[in-house]
Amino acid sequence: MISFNDQLGRIIHLRAYPKRIISVVPSQTELLYELGLEDEVVGITKFCIHPEKWFGSKTRVGGTKTLKVDLIHSLQPDLIIANKEENTKEQIDELASRYPVWVSDVNDLDTALQMIAAVGTLTNKIERANSIAKGIEYSFSNLSISHKQRASSHTPETAYLIWKDPYMIAGGDTFINSMLKTCGFKNAFEHLIRYPKIDISELQAANCRLILLSSEPYPFKQKHIKELEGTLPGAKIILVDGEMFSWYGSRLLQSAEYFQELTDEVYGPPVR
Repeated sequence: MISFNDQLGRIIHLRAYPKRIISVVPSQTELLYELGLEDEVVGITKFCIHPEKWFGSKTRVGGTKTLKVDLIHSLQPDLIIANKEENTKEQIDELASRYPVWVSDVNDLDTALQMIAAVGTLTNKIERANSIAKGIEYSFSNLSISHKQRASSHTPETAYLIWKDPYMIAGGDTFINSMLKTCGFKNAFEHLIRYPKIDISELQAANCRLILLSSEPYPFKQKHIKELEGTLPGAKIILVDGEMFSWYGSRLLQSAEYFQELTDEVYGPPVR
């Protein structure tokens, strides 16, 4: 019997390293792929679009918050990998009564790196997980050096929109907020929690000079920039890749370079 702690402090017990894994979190599914667990992963969600080959071949067990529990039972998993925010407590508790369920709780880069290392240990892919984590740390350390100076002198009040009708934004206790700080952006709504609804008048009152429109979960497009420009004159409005801001697994290997390009667009290239 092998015992592991998850990021909620829960202890799970495995008889051996898992051979039938279900991932119910998209960013962690992608991580499992990067760890080389092609044969071990038997189930994913309908939102686990990366990698594309898994999306087309693995059994889909519903949405992150609408899991098909009976289908999960039929797959006979020996490990389920979940997340505190993305999955519902009721469904995870139900599954945990029958299977080992390891739950992540990721709020910033440090806890993301801890998650990657822990999943590597869980699945006996320690060396590969450590390599991914070190690659992420290296890329982000270079980014922070080049942008801290600019951030200290010019931090635009920023709103990160994730939804429309109604508008919803990322609050201060989110992984997205942590990534905004990494870019040297000041979240004008950092005092709010999770993903609150907001209207245009609140964006105007906050004097937001930078509006970031995410590609997910709502697929903002160029037409939405035009809609907002009329009511938020003077604000810079940019479409951004939501996966770079909110996927906290191996996708972070690509995020720092993306943030470099984004901050160059907002601030101008750094002085070398």
